[in-house]
Amino acid sequence: MPGAKLGIDLGTSKVAIYMEGEGIVLREPAVIAVDRATDQMICGGREAYDMLGKEPPSIKVVSPLEHGTISDYDYAERMIKHFVRKVCSYKIFKPRATISVPTSVTEVETRSVIQAITAAGIRQATLIEEHVAAAIGSGLDISQPHAAMVVDFGAGTTDAAVLSVGGIAAQMSLRNGSADLDDHIVRMMRTEYGLVIGKQTAEKVKKSIGYAADAPKDLMMDVPGRDSITGLPVVRAVSAEAVSDAIQESLSVLDAAIHGVLENCPPDLVGDIYTDGIMLTGGGALLHNLDKRLTGYIGTECRVAKDPADCVAIGTGLALRYMGSTMYSVNQFEYDFSEWADS
Repeated sequence: MPGAKLGIDLGTSKVAIYMEGEGIVLREPAVIAVDRATDQMICGGREAYDMLGKEPPSIKVVSPLEHGTISDYDYAERMIKHFVRKVCSYKIFKPRATISVPTSVTEVETRSVIQAITAAGIRQATLIEEHVAAAIGSGLDISQPHAAMVVDFGAGTTDAAVLSVGGIAAQMSLRNGSADLDDHIVRMMRTEYGLVIGKQTAEKVKKSIGYAADAPKDLMMDVPGRDSITGLPVVRAVSAEAVSDAIQESLSVLDAAIHGVLENCPPDLVGDIYTDGIMLTGGGALLHNLDKRLTGYIGTECRVAKDPADCVAIGTGLALRYMGSTMYSVNQFEYDFSEWADS
């Protein structure tokens, strides 16, 4: 069948697109800039993200996705169309696509995603749950009668699941993610350092000196912002230990998700997980020492996937290959992984 085959990860903070035969062809922030007077889209992705917190009154920067689902249909459609055209502008036929959605997605949210995707120029759309896509994209074989556990720690959602024989033995999806760590850093900066910063700066702090456990005691970072009392620009030295303490509350949500899945998992499969460990995916998995923290909490090895931020996009693209006879269903959409063992 002619036309490009795409795997689309509609994340809260970024959109990644995988094209069959080419790999990841797009990875852009999930934001667009809009003219307030005309409501016309000015730009999208990285260009719009660079305006965030710095835009003039005549422009607004919009994030049309929230907790892995569409919060503003019109803007989401424009953003998706912008990204699809970026990677398929040279194609004659409209592309087909598999799109990831959180496990907790509702029927209304499902229809919203399908409508936005097809309106953006996709000829045929199929949905797949994020943790299934993450497992495939990380290289786990989910077709065997052997448990594989994946935890996808995304910006807006956390999805954890135990998969076996192409199905889900236990799962949990929470509408909390690594973006909540940024919020805690913003609050900590104001209360402990008297420094007002934006989310972009908080994200830079998280990536630079954010540690899930065992933060180096002498590691510091100069953080620019506004003094909360004088309102004047200042730079303050912030410790990695302070940042680590600030994000522990958000990380406890991740602990709860993993614990909840394991509690509801059949005992024989838990034995497999103890032997093989847990795969961590999503951009949040890049947090320093997250694997070490979770290994200590759970008592079995937790390891970060190769290119964890791209696992869902890769998995959605690879899933197009495995549609056939053994059906795996999500929200009335069917997926096939019967050919997994033959790949």
